[in-house]
Amino acid sequence: MNKLIAIVDDEPDIVELVSINLKKAMFKVNGFSDAESFYRFLEEKTPDLIILDLMLPDADGLEICKYLKREDKFSSIPIIMLTAKGEETDKVLGLEFGADDYVTKPFSPKELVARVKAVLRRRQKVEGSRKLDIGGILTMDLETYEVVVEDRKIELTSTEFRILKLLLSKKSKVFSRNDILDYLWGHEKIVLDRTIDVHIKHLRDKLGKAGRFIKNIRGVGYKLEE
Repeated sequence: MNKLIAIVDDEPDIVELVSINLKKAMFKVNGFSDAESFYRFLEEKTPDLIILDLMLPDADGLEICKYLKREDKFSSIPIIMLTAKGEETDKVLGLEFGADDYVTKPFSPKELVARVKAVLRRRQKVEGSRKLDIGGILTMDLETYEVVVEDRKIELTSTEFRILKLLLSKKSKVFSRNDILDYLWGHEKIVLDRTIDVHIKHLRDKLGKAGRFIKNIRGVGYKLEE
């Protein structure tokens, strides 16, 4: 397969065990014991999938997951959460933050490899089509950055495009205003919740008939739904 897998776990035995089994399955592997070394690695290379431990000595795995999914450069990288915690809330949080799957310790190395292959297959199918659509009238092309409504090209600002991309990426999922703010700017820019409402209004106006797909969930945020 020749895909590059990054393993982030502070237990050397686990990193070694997972690495051995992934290499047997013809994957390339890089292992990291902390977030700092992993972030340095990301400056040089982009893995095809990340196996991420929930508990690290210098960071919270959920926060790392949230950061990666917020950054355009890393947002498409599949993440499998690896955790000793069995609480349902931790698993749900991981999936809510964008993780593609989770495996609870202790685990079967063969099962983990099977999960890696399955997640990569799913991602390959998604990437096979770089167009998102809804309602049969709105199409977003992620390669050409074009948005078309009923054969008419819509000119959006970069912020409007990214908001629409986020909403289209998970139809029917409700994104709070803070979720959208984090996705757009993270901690780099101090803006008000009201800013999102203004962008949404402009986006709806530009989309015309397709603007109705953007639903306002009172007191929570927004979602895209037919």
